[in-house]
Amino acid sequence: MATLKQIMTAEVFSTTGAVSVAEVANSMVKGRFGSAVVMDGSWLVGIFTERDVLRAAASGADLTSSPLSEWMTRDPVTSGPDMDADDAAEIMMGQGFRHLPVVEGTTLLGIVSLRDILRVRIRRPQP
Repeated sequence: MATLKQIMTAEVFSTTGAVSVAEVANSMVKGRFGSAVVMDGSWLVGIFTERDVLRAAASGADLTSSPLSEWMTRDPVTSGPDMDADDAAEIMMGQGFRHLPVVEGTTLLGIVSLRDILRVRIRRPQP
């Protein structure tokens, strides 16, 4: 099986916690991102996903003024680049999330989703 370094998306959509939910959701739709990594300078402080958008929308809050920091998952689970994709899938399935930031030390390297892992698992050899 592949390592996360081999299958992760290196170009991560990132933002700050001060940006409004509506603005980030709009950027996620335009960029076709399933998640936004929330940074405070060079520190990973949270993650905001499609599920968080739905949760915020269902709350009835004014999403044009609600900061992302109110809806993000703080201190998300992360993994290193050499983790096996099967191990990452186990973590995500066991803890109920679909996006896993990949870090080395305190440096964000990329993000991997369950879709990325599935893509590798169902890839068939070329004839």
